[in-house]
Amino acid sequence: MYTNSAYWNQSKIDFHDQTHPLFIESCGIYRLYTLDKRPTNRPNGRLDYQILYVAAGKAYFSINGREQTVEAGNMVIYRPKEPQMYYYNAVDQSEVCWIHFTGNDVENILNRYGISADTHIFYTGTSMEYKNLFQSIIQELQLTKEDYEEMLVHYFMELLIRIHRMSYVKPHKKNMQIFREMDEAVEYFRQHYSEPISVEIYATEHNVNTGGFIKNFKTYTGTTPAQFIQSVRMMNARVMLETTDNNISEIADLVGYDDPLYFSRLFRKQFGCSPSQFRKRELT
Repeated sequence: MYTNSAYWNQSKIDFHDQTHPLFIESCGIYRLYTLDKRPTNRPNGRLDYQILYVAAGKAYFSINGREQTVEAGNMVIYRPKEPQMYYYNAVDQSEVCWIHFTGNDVENILNRYGISADTHIFYTGTSMEYKNLFQSIIQELQLTKEDYEEMLVHYFMELLIRIHRMSYVKPHKKNMQIFREMDEAVEYFRQHYSEPISVEIYATEHNVNTGGFIKNFKTYTGTTPAQFIQSVRMMNARVMLETTDNNISEIADLVGYDDPLYFSRLFRKQFGCSPSQFRKRELT
């Protein structure tokens, strides 16, 4: 299992904060590779709030005593002291981002962005921007640079704004087919990112106009197919840099680039450092 997580003050103890309107405690990403199942069971819940974003695959949640399957492109929220029971299966190739937060004005903030008190599961789409925001929050918690707590709130508020905007483009009957097609495209690109991918050929093979496909994909994910594929490749490269001993050229090839220098330029553009600098930083 790949995990990348960070905690405020290096503490995993949950708490209820009364001194800030909003306070970010911890954030992480889970991706199952080898574990058959990863269950979480908190019958008494936690003192804080938690949002989980199913970025890929699916996850299984118990909400009000009823198990529900949550597909990629949805988020789940647990409020303080609500029982938390959920699990992911490796066979589903699940990837889940999560964040814990607290504060004395959280309910008002959530309501302001369309997440009412009776909401538990809400549709968000599978935009790479969500994962990028979770990664940014993790990085701020790990590096603890000056004013990082304010940056955590900034990134979280941006996340809420994106969620709120997506609530206005939920799929209706007339475009459900388009959203299903985009779901299939997202899953295909996730599964085949290491291979040469032609957006034009993909569109032709699925009997859709290339321009229309790109437009619908961007509406659904917030990015173009080419940008999405590149981001998936970079995220997988990041995982390999953290979890394997493969050299940069090998990793470039494994994620779909036959030119290590071009791969390094793209990596630097997305993460602000070269692959070798990233690996060195992670090992220190």
